[in-house]
Amino acid sequence: MTCGLKGCGLKGCVTAGAWLLRLFAYAERLQNATPKGNLAGSGERFISPQPPPEGNEQRRREDAMRVSRRLALRLAAGAAAWPARPRLVFADTYPRRPVQMIVPFPPGSAPDIIARLSGQWLSDRLGQNFVMENRPGAGSNIGTEIVVRAQPDGYTILADVLSNVLNASLYHNLSFNFLRDIAPVATVANAPYIVLITQSLPVKTIPEFIAYAKANPGKINFASGGIGTASHIFGLLFMTMAGIELVHVPYRTNYMPDLISGQVQAVVNPMPQSMEFVKANKVRALAVTTKSRLSAFPDLPTVNEFVPGYEAIGWYGIGAPKDTPRDIIDKLNAAINTSLDQATPQARLAALGVEPMRKTPAAFGEFIAAENEKWGKVIRAANLKLD
Repeated sequence: MTCGLKGCGLKGCVTAGAWLLRLFAYAERLQNATPKGNLAGSGERFISPQPPPEGNEQRRREDAMRVSRRLALRLAAGAAAWPARPRLVFADTYPRRPVQMIVPFPPGSAPDIIARLSGQWLSDRLGQNFVMENRPGAGSNIGTEIVVRAQPDGYTILADVLSNVLNASLYHNLSFNFLRDIAPVATVANAPYIVLITQSLPVKTIPEFIAYAKANPGKINFASGGIGTASHIFGLLFMTMAGIELVHVPYRTNYMPDLISGQVQAVVNPMPQSMEFVKANKVRALAVTTKSRLSAFPDLPTVNEFVPGYEAIGWYGIGAPKDTPRDIIDKLNAAINTSLDQATPQARLAALGVEPMRKTPAAFGEFIAAENEKWGKVIRAANLKLD
């Protein structure tokens, strides 16, 4: 027999309703039978004289009925706890088949790089393949909606990032709400961004860049991954606080070749997507967007050192459809956090210029709410709307 409870499907497991029917039928049989000795382990011992004295037959039947009713109530009380048991069994055996991780960004992007690392760590810990599926488009909304509509069984999860939170303020006609419809599972890493310029631009520091931009208003092209993406919003905040005007050039594909060739002159780019080009001296790094300097790059200044108060940090995490069982979410969270404590994953993240970020699902939810509040103000102040 297969369980009818949603999210279970285990053979040999039955619904609480079926159990109750069986238990009450059993109690009914006991009621109609002549009680002798212990009643089905009920703890009640009813001793019937043999033969029963005349006139006591009605009392005997009433006593037997009371015993069988008490037994039925005890069995029913035990059955009431049954619906929770299939879920626990399900979580204990999860995952029993490959898990699909939707990456709402193109292959080779920073979210894709981190998602593939996360999937490998989850696979190593949980013993099943975590299969990446890139579903980019509409500023990550296409891939996100796939997860929103998926069954909340732990077999479809989302590689989510700050852009998912930004979209909650940018788009007003979405058929879903990220903060409501995606359950926070785990954080993986913070995402420092870095101000990059083309090598042909005659500046080497943030103050020189700001001075050059003020002397050449509207002549510096500023690339981003699209309107409303983190690279756009971070650049917008930088322009506002630095008092400069750059020409925004949104891209749907990889803009790094155009930055290298000089067709665009600047970008605020995710660190994992930047390091190979910085190390190869194909682009010039001016500063990081974190509040303090990164331990991995102590010689690289922060924007905050020259534009006081500027801080813009992305992040990489994992989400799941709302109503995904809590114990499955906790199991995924524990697998990620345990991996982040290991030397090899830490070294891999350090090589990408990011740092491990450990949070419980509840803390991740609070963090998302705070991010929505912070960046929502920036988006509303710029009057940005995308629909």
